[in-house]
Amino acid sequence: SLPFAGATIESMIADVFERKLLGRDPHATERLWRDVYAMGYRLRSDPTVMAILSGLEMACWDIVGKAVDRPIYDLLGGRVHERLRVYTYLYPTDADSRDVHRDPDLAAERAVAYAEDGFTAIKFDPVVEYTALDPSQPTAAILDHAERYVRAIRDAVGPEVDLLVGTHGQFSASGAARLARRLEPFDPLWFEEPVPPENIDAMAQVARRTSIPIATGERLSTKYEFREVLTRQAASIIQPNLGRVGGILEAKKVAALAEAHYAHVAPHLYNGPVGLAASLQLDACTPNFLVQEVIGYGADFHGDLVGGALVVEDGYAEIPTAPGLGITLDRAVVEGARSSPTRLHLDVHPRDD
Repeated sequence: SLPFAGATIESMIADVFERKLLGRDPHATERLWRDVYAMGYRLRSDPTVMAILSGLEMACWDIVGKAVDRPIYDLLGGRVHERLRVYTYLYPTDADSRDVHRDPDLAAERAVAYAEDGFTAIKFDPVVEYTALDPSQPTAAILDHAERYVRAIRDAVGPEVDLLVGTHGQFSASGAARLARRLEPFDPLWFEEPVPPENIDAMAQVARRTSIPIATGERLSTKYEFREVLTRQAASIIQPNLGRVGGILEAKKVAALAEAHYAHVAPHLYNGPVGLAASLQLDACTPNFLVQEVIGYGADFHGDLVGGALVVEDGYAEIPTAPGLGITLDRAVVEGARSSPTRLHLDVHPRDD
């Protein structure tokens, strides 16, 4: 997600496309990538440029795959998995009278429902107080609530379902370690972004102080930033978001770096069905793939956008076999939904209480 209004983002994309890609060969993904990355001789992983570059790079791969009538994973070494394990987030529903992010009992009910749908891994945030003053030191009350929240879910779903503890870099290293100690008895599969991602040494401190595997990556871009995480042993589960990391080929390079460090890859998803389609292409050809985040099933507006819902059965997604990204955008749906919202997806404000 970019912190700009929709019309502003659209203008940025058009500017980069017209400057660097218009009229050029989409097969030359490496050269096109470098040309955009070096715009203005920045040669830095600027989040806005990287998000735009990621989308344009995916489009190039889709063109190439459709031109040769092959899925993208066949052009990146071929599939090594027969199906892909997926996880979902504990989402609120319109029928909720309570906040699933704050109510342990409702969270447990929702987790059971997902488990009954076949999911074997579920992610949630046991602490949802995001402020512009983070990272913070959690209070005793926050720690108690988080422990109750995770215990309720573990008791409800049993040992067969992996619990994925998501945070958004809210804590200092010492605060994150205190929270991890509370949660270790419930054996989560990971503790996600325990500290802000810009301080890799602090994240490494947390990793050394807990038995819970540390996961990170949704706010990181390029192989260069992920290299720092891996070489400093700050995380053992890497979560590139293909809409930010630099696209499909850059994510494949990140996955290779992770493989050399015996780390696993669990792509993050917050950017809709195109990002999911690109992630599935990466997952299929990545030996150290662990699990893929999905947003619902796509049996909604997302599915309408790309001509069909993701097929999930018993907690696993089918690997697409159609060429390119494996999807086709329905332009009528795109045009019908066109808008320029000014409200950001997620925003925080300073708070001293």
